[in-house]
Amino acid sequence: MLAQTSPPPGTRVRPVTAGGVSSLLVSSSDDPPATVLYLHGGGYVFGSAFGYRAHAGAIAMAARTGVLLPDYRLAPEHPFPAAVDDSLSAYQWLLGRGIAPEQVTVAGDSSGGGLVLSLLLTLARQNSPQPGAVVLMCPWLDLSLRLKREPSDPIAPGAADEEARNCAAMYLAGHSLDDPVVDPLAADLTGLPPMLIQAATGDARLADAKALAARAQTYGVDARLALFPVDAHGFHLFWSFLPEAAGAIEAAGAFIREARGRGRAEPRAAVRS
Repeated sequence: MLAQTSPPPGTRVRPVTAGGVSSLLVSSSDDPPATVLYLHGGGYVFGSAFGYRAHAGAIAMAARTGVLLPDYRLAPEHPFPAAVDDSLSAYQWLLGRGIAPEQVTVAGDSSGGGLVLSLLLTLARQNSPQPGAVVLMCPWLDLSLRLKREPSDPIAPGAADEEARNCAAMYLAGHSLDDPVVDPLAADLTGLPPMLIQAATGDARLADAKALAARAQTYGVDARLALFPVDAHGFHLFWSFLPEAAGAIEAAGAFIREARGRGRAEPRAAVRS
């Protein structure tokens, strides 16, 4: 379905190998440097850079920057930590091409949001530089599905819990759910960059977004939670016709531009394929 959506007019899409990971670079036609690393959703089992190129194009236009969209390896053929390793390779590739870490925003939707947190926590374990900002769109973080929805939260149609459990089982392949890298809601989040967390009021994973915002703030992280009156998980993907989705993309773009302004005035060098 996503692959049938066209990128915004004026979008340029080209292939690149980012640290050994097949990827797409998505930008406006004037080809600004890529400062956003976007990790797509799909339950760690589905999804592709090609399918997300239109979504990345909308973000690129809103943020006025280039977006690196890696085709990280998927389960069950490639269980944890393959996706984390590929995300780390793509992030290091951006830095190696001259982009300062404080200029980089790492973003993702649904399970891609969980992968973003896994990347950040891996960087923390390695004492490696954190990016300047984070954008999470309807993040799926609770792989154990232990969080309880608030009675006042409506439940949108979406993936059944059983399907989510199956995806988590294929991704983890026996790896412990107690590992903070795969459970950011039980991790020490000290030192993580400012983050914008966007979710829908009818999102089946709304509890994940709320729990992350609360926990991040407890650890001193500048975490902003923005809720949109939509009854759909991953509603951002409908930016071409849903006003709330278009508004969320614009807000994310403004946040990314603001974060980039807090970093260095200019990247050290442009990222080119």
